[in-house]
Amino acid sequence: VQLQASGGGLVQAGDSLRLSCAASGRTFGTAVGWFRQAPGKEREFVGAISWSGATTYYADSVKGRFTISRDNAKNTVYLQMNTLEPEDTAVYYCAAGYRVLPITDVDYWGQGTQVTVSS
Repeated sequence: VQLQASGGGLVQAGDSLRLSCAASGRTFGTAVGWFRQAPGKEREFVGAISWSGATTYYADSVKGRFTISRDNAKNTVYLQMNTLEPEDTAVYYCAAGYRVLPITDVDYWGQGTQVTVSS
């Protein structure tokens, strides 16, 4: 499975941004997660979605502001980020596997996309 994340950029606090994760290869049955890593910090879980899209999980820090969705026909998973805060500044990575939590269960990682939120 190959993953390609895109959609990052520089925005102001309160703005919205949508990240995309395009997958290729044997993607059937995989869960997809989003993680982020800020400078000097460990990579942390943001959210995840099951293969069917029926189940989603979010970190408490983004719950109510971020939404994950997927379009399996397009092999793409989206991370809609609303009401962005400077604390959301990080490199965002998409990941895939049978499970994506704990992080050690991730099988595939995409390259990161930088999100910078200015105050």
